[in-house]
Amino acid sequence: MMAQYLALKADAQDCLLFYRMGDFFELFFDDARAASATLDIALTARGEHEGKPIPMCGVPAHAAEGYLARLIKAGHRVAIADQTETPAEAKKRGGSKALVERGIIRVVTAGTLTEEALLDARAANWCVAIGEAGGEVAVAAADISTGRFELIETGAANLTTELARLNPAETIVAEDSAFAEAATTLRPKPGFDSARGEARLRELYGVATLDGFGAFSRAGLAAAGGLIAYLDHTAKGALPFLRPPVLRNTRAAMAIDAATRESLELTATTSGARKGSLLDAVDRTVTGAGARLLAADLGAPLLDRTAIEARLDLVRLFHEDGGLRESLRATLRALPDIGRALGRIAAGRGSPRDLGQLRDGLDGAWRLGEKLGRIEQPPALLADLAPRLRGHGALIDLFTRALVAMPPIDASDGGYIAPGYDAALDDLRDTGAGGRRAIAALEADYRSRTGIASLKIKHNGVLGYHIEVAARVADALMAPDSGFTHRQTLAGVVRFNAADLHEVAMKVSQSGAHAIAAEAAHLEDLTQTALDGREAIAATADALARLDAAAGLADRAVEGGWVRPALVDHSCFEIEGGRHPVVEDALAKRGERFVANDCKLSEDSRLWLVTGPNMGGKSTFLRQNALIAVLAQAGAYVPASSATLGLVDRLFSRVGASDNLARGRSTFMVEMVETAAILAQATPRSFVILDEVGRGTSTYDGLAIAWAVVEAIHEDNRCRCLFATHYHELTRLAERCDALTLHHVRAREWKGDLVLLHEVSEGPADRSYGLAVARLAGLPPVTIKRAKAVLDKLEAGRAKTGGLAAGLDDLPLFAAAAQEEEKTVDTLRDVLAAIDADALTPREALEQLYRLKALL
Repeated sequence: MMAQYLALKADAQDCLLFYRMGDFFELFFDDARAASATLDIALTARGEHEGKPIPMCGVPAHAAEGYLARLIKAGHRVAIADQTETPAEAKKRGGSKALVERGIIRVVTAGTLTEEALLDARAANWCVAIGEAGGEVAVAAADISTGRFELIETGAANLTTELARLNPAETIVAEDSAFAEAATTLRPKPGFDSARGEARLRELYGVATLDGFGAFSRAGLAAAGGLIAYLDHTAKGALPFLRPPVLRNTRAAMAIDAATRESLELTATTSGARKGSLLDAVDRTVTGAGARLLAADLGAPLLDRTAIEARLDLVRLFHEDGGLRESLRATLRALPDIGRALGRIAAGRGSPRDLGQLRDGLDGAWRLGEKLGRIEQPPALLADLAPRLRGHGALIDLFTRALVAMPPIDASDGGYIAPGYDAALDDLRDTGAGGRRAIAALEADYRSRTGIASLKIKHNGVLGYHIEVAARVADALMAPDSGFTHRQTLAGVVRFNAADLHEVAMKVSQSGAHAIAAEAAHLEDLTQTALDGREAIAATADALARLDAAAGLADRAVEGGWVRPALVDHSCFEIEGGRHPVVEDALAKRGERFVANDCKLSEDSRLWLVTGPNMGGKSTFLRQNALIAVLAQAGAYVPASSATLGLVDRLFSRVGASDNLARGRSTFMVEMVETAAILAQATPRSFVILDEVGRGTSTYDGLAIAWAVVEAIHEDNRCRCLFATHYHELTRLAERCDALTLHHVRAREWKGDLVLLHEVSEGPADRSYGLAVARLAGLPPVTIKRAKAVLDKLEAGRAKTGGLAAGLDDLPLFAAAAQEEEKTVDTLRDVLAAIDADALTPREALEQLYRLKALL
């Protein structure tokens, strides 16, 4: 057995090997150590290898999915080695001691999952491969749970941007690739040969040429070849369902680099959580497919104004007709995820339950299509979607007749083919049922004949049907003339057989086996019928997802008072009453109101310099306008009282930064790298938000850098930009830059406290209120007082000489100043302690007050 295991392990390579032994999957050696640590299960030993005990652990086969989920989440890949023949076949082949043959039937990885228990219903599960050829770079991406297949001609410069958009569960590259750092899985280089990839695609789709799918580059074909070779490897030849590849043009969507996605928290927060992201704040979909599509829309906002308007028209239909919207959402809520059910069926991992889900989902889609088809003058997108909902009448009728109302997940015991579908199957079932009735009658007869009221007829997988009585009354059945034959004695019970029971049991078992075989044949035929229509079924699944996404966006717009954005061809960005959807939600949960603000960028005022105190709302203001651009071009209504936008080709956000010490980058280095990318790539159609550029270095260096960046954006990039800063010196640029205007977030000090108004107004801030914010943060009063003294000296020196540090030479050290402060406090304590407040006359009390003031 261990020789067989070691051979399979050599084939599995770096995967953990699940080795089937009876009702368990066992792991050995280092695999067992890794699995026991990850799964927190006992590590035992079995036999010896090279004189040492063999570490072993195992999981029940019937519960393997749950354990697989934990292993995959922990970053492992798992090869499944199952029995490829029955023990009876092994015995026939090699005698009673023959070892049952086993083989790796599947490799389970993060990017090749289809099981419901292993997937997030509301998130896509992309497996991507990076291909290179002739200096070009491309990405092939597949979500085999739904069959989506894309080829993206990215180029090396945009690779990280596309990977950030897809957020793949698994990334595959050739072993010698320059992009190995981006990979989670390295594969042999021959799989990434472009000629081989082209041939494999033609074979897969049965075409002589790929021209009908698009003009693929050699890099795209290399990526597709590498991806399909990997899927062949993991599925062991049973390639999962892949729809024809869609060629994605990176110029068709708003470019959003990885740093901007992370900064704006589009689909996940910086910690990786969905909660707290823009997607979480916007998502009101009622199906997993709708949620996945909405995430894709937000991740790749469109640049085609016609396509955006088509999405907005569909949202408007559901926004204006509340009854239609709620009716649609109620119907969708009850439908299964037919896209993923089809994916499981196509991957050979489907069940009768999946066929039932196709039946129910397609039937619901048909009824929905009939209803939506009666809408007069439907939006163009709805007119395109409705026919896709109504194209499966024959399949629905077949599956309705063939399957029971709730088919089981496990097909091994039958019971999923409906009565009346197959007369021969019904006869077999009747025979089995009649035999079971005959067995029940035999049991009653045996009790009567023997006088043993506790006698029972039971069944198990070893003995089949047998008679069981308590040991204390078994002697009566042991007699040679009793008609019963002894089979087995256990603690407390004795088991027997009888000729008439054997005859009836044979009929029951034979009819049951024949019935299960007949059902299996029908299951195979029904599965093939579903696969024959997989393209049309997938199109129906896409249509349902689009309707759900649109209705969900309409529901969110009604809930939040959002408006439809007006899209124009010229470069403008006019928002009235704009709000940050995530922050507004968080405030609403605390019973607080979000302060809305306007933002009006035009050719004459395309660069806003925003000043004001920390915590005043500058970053929120910057981000909310970037998010409004994303929502608008994704085809959603936006959180504002009105919005008019010129399309944004590239979106950049440099708001806050963290270090990347693993790559040798400090916080300031990260900030500069991101700023450099903006200056290199932003165009006049881009939208840029920048916050506190230059704050990570010395004051003079930082001011100089910020000054130069503002000038570059104004003169060279000429993009729409919101630039927040604490460098008040930058406000002088308004005198030289005609498209730069000054704005600030309002704040006031009231009775020594800072009041943040969160309102954006014209003009520069009068000061930064840094000390007031420090006081709010809880800095000790003595530290605040010391900072005030230093600030006064700095400002006096700058006013007198123009030098920022002038006048500090005669400023006492903090320790000396603090000591002097403490002496004053001690004197005050002594005087106060000596006062007998109850004995003072009003005049004496006044005199004491003057004395205390003098001490201060």
